[in-house]
Amino acid sequence: MKLVIVESPTKAKTISKFLSKDYEVESSYGHVRDLPKSKLGIDTEKNFEPQYIVPIKARKIVSQLKKSAQKAEEVILATDEDREGEAIAWHLSQALNLEKKEKTKRIVFHEITKSAIEKAFTHPRKIDFDLVNAQQARRVLDRLVGYKLSPFLWKKITRGLSAGRVQSVVLRLIVERENEITNFKPEEYWSIIVKFENGLEAELVVKDKFDIKNKDEAEKIVDALKQAEFSVSTITKKEVNRNPHPPFITSTLQQEASKLFGFSAKKTMLLAQRLYEHGFITYMRTDSVNLSQEALVGAKKFISEKFGDAYTAEAPRVFQGKSRLAQEAHEAIRPTHVEMEPEKIEVDDGSAKKLYKLIWQRFAASQMPQAKIATTTIEIVGGDYILRVAGQQLVFDGFLKVWPQKLTEKELPDVKEGENLKFLEVMPSQHFTEPPARYSEATLIKTLEDYGIGRPSTYAPTISVIQLRNYVEKEQRRFKPTEIGTLVNKVLTEHFPKIVDIDFTAKMEENLDNVAEGKEKWQEVIKEFYEPFEKNLEEKYQEVSKKELVKEEISNEKCEKCGKPMIFKFGRFGKFLACSGFPDCKSTKQVAKEPPKSTGLKCSKCGEGEIVERRVSRGRARGKMFWGCSRYPKCDHATWEDPTKPQSDKEKSQEKEEERESEE
Repeated sequence: MKLVIVESPTKAKTISKFLSKDYEVESSYGHVRDLPKSKLGIDTEKNFEPQYIVPIKARKIVSQLKKSAQKAEEVILATDEDREGEAIAWHLSQALNLEKKEKTKRIVFHEITKSAIEKAFTHPRKIDFDLVNAQQARRVLDRLVGYKLSPFLWKKITRGLSAGRVQSVVLRLIVERENEITNFKPEEYWSIIVKFENGLEAELVVKDKFDIKNKDEAEKIVDALKQAEFSVSTITKKEVNRNPHPPFITSTLQQEASKLFGFSAKKTMLLAQRLYEHGFITYMRTDSVNLSQEALVGAKKFISEKFGDAYTAEAPRVFQGKSRLAQEAHEAIRPTHVEMEPEKIEVDDGSAKKLYKLIWQRFAASQMPQAKIATTTIEIVGGDYILRVAGQQLVFDGFLKVWPQKLTEKELPDVKEGENLKFLEVMPSQHFTEPPARYSEATLIKTLEDYGIGRPSTYAPTISVIQLRNYVEKEQRRFKPTEIGTLVNKVLTEHFPKIVDIDFTAKMEENLDNVAEGKEKWQEVIKEFYEPFEKNLEEKYQEVSKKELVKEEISNEKCEKCGKPMIFKFGRFGKFLACSGFPDCKSTKQVAKEPPKSTGLKCSKCGEGEIVERRVSRGRARGKMFWGCSRYPKCDHATWEDPTKPQSDKEKSQEKEEERESEE
C-alpha cells in the first residue's frame, strides 16, 4: 500500500477517484505542527530557532498518520504547491519521522484532474527548502511582531489589543483615508451643456474642470452662448478595440467577487478552495497569469465549437503578470475543463456556483477576440467656444459575448461638417469636488497589491483580523476606523514608524521572495529586522506613559456605588465609564448609547413599526450598521442596505472608478 497525504478531506476524496486501490489517501487537516500559543516559541538567542509543537487538536491525526506511514511501502506528500503547502509537507515529514523513511516523495499539481495527478506522480521531487524557509521566515516575523508588540499595547492602552506586521499597515491605510475625508474641503466648479434642435447635447470643452469656478462665471458664458451661432467644425470617426482582461489571479478574483457579489475576501477564498478541492478550478492562491498549453488548446476548441470561428483569437493570448516567482504559481485561476460550463457543474452552494461562473467567464473571455467599438466625436463651434459630444456603438462583441461589461451605446444624429445648428437651451450645472472614497474590500486589496504589501494568501486573513479586533467597521460595504483603531494607529505611527511604513513592509516582502528563490538566508532577514525593533521596543517601554496616550476625561456621571465622578476609559471595544476611585471602587458602566435614529419609513414586514438605524452589538460583525424594525424583538425585519439611500452619483462614480482601476 502507498500512502498519499493531502491537507483536506475533500481534496483526499477527489484525488482518490483518480488512483487505484494500491493507494490510500489521507488528510492532515491542515498544519500538524506550529509555534506554541502559550509563549513566544522562538529562541532569539539561537539564530531565531522556532520551537515547533504538535497542537492538541492535531495529535490524534498525527498519531493516525504515523501508523499509516509505518505500514506504507511509500509515502507521497501531495500538499499544495505554494509556500504554505511546502511547509506543511516538511512539517509532516518531521512529525511522522519520514526523513528516515527512504521511500518518501513530494509531488505537486496545479489542478485536481486525472491527467494532472498522473503527471505529478511521474515527476516526484524533494521538498523545496527555499519555499519552506520563506514560509518559516514569515511565520517567525509575524510571531515576533505580534507577541512582542501586542503586550506593549496592552500595557499602554488596554488589554485585548493586537499588532501585526501586515495588519498594522492596512489599518494605517484605512485611518489615513479617513483623515483625508475628514480634512477634505470641497471646491466648486461648473459644467455647461447645450441642447440643439436635432437632438444633440454637447458639453462645453474646458482645459481644466475648475475653469468655471462659480455661478457668475457660468452665467457670463451662458449669456455668450445664447448669442452665438453654432456650426459643426469636425466629425471624427474611428474604430477602437477593447481587450479582454487576463484570467484571474487571487487578488483580482477577490476584487471582482467583492464588487459584483459583495463577497468578503475570506468568503471568496473559502468558496474558491471548495471549487479547487472538488476539481472544478485550478489552484486558487496564485500571482501568475500564465496558462498551460493544454488549457489554451482546449479553450480554442471549445470556443470554436460553441460560438464559431469568428470568436476564436487568431493566436493563443498570453498575458504578462507581475509575479517573478514562476515556480510558486504556475498558472492563473481557471476552470479545469472549459467545456464544463457553469450550468453543468454540480454544486449545492449558490455562492460557489456564482464564483465558478465568474472564473469560467473570465478565462473563456481571455482567449476570445477584441471587442470592436465604433466611436464618433463631433466638435461644434459657437462664438469663442468649442463644444463636444461623443457616441459609441458596438460593431463586434468579441470577448464581451461571455464577459458582459457596461457599454453605454449612444447613437448620434446625422450631421455634416460645416452644418449650422440651432440651440434649444443652454444648461449650466453646479458641481463640488468630493472627498476620496473609503476603501471597499476590492479597492483595499488593489492598493495592497499595488504597494506590494502582503501576498495573495494574506489578504483575506488580514482584512478579517482588523475587523475582528474592532479596529475597523463596515459602513455601506466600506471600511471606517473605530476610535480604538484610530488610537492604536496613532501609537504605532508615532512610536513604531517602521512597523507601519509602507515601503519598509513592501521591502520585507521582497526579502521573503528572495528567501523563496534561495538568494537570502531567512535568519539574516529576521536578524536585520529584529535587532533594531527590539531596541526600539525596550526604549518605548521606558519613554511612553499610558497617561500620555490615553488622556482621561471626567464625565458628568457619578458612580452609583461610591458617588465619585466617573471617567471615560478605553477598552478593546471603545470607550466606557469607570469610577475615578479605582482601585478602591471597581464600578464600570457602558457609555450611554444614542437612541436608534429613525428613517421615517414604515416597516414593510409588520406595517406598525418604523425602520431605524442600528449597529451590531456583538460577535464578528460588532459595530456594523444595519436597519431594522423599531418593534424588535416583536418584529425581526432587518437589512444591511440603507433603505433611505438610492445609489448616489458619488457611489456610481466610485463604482466606475473601481471598474476603471480593474481594467487597468
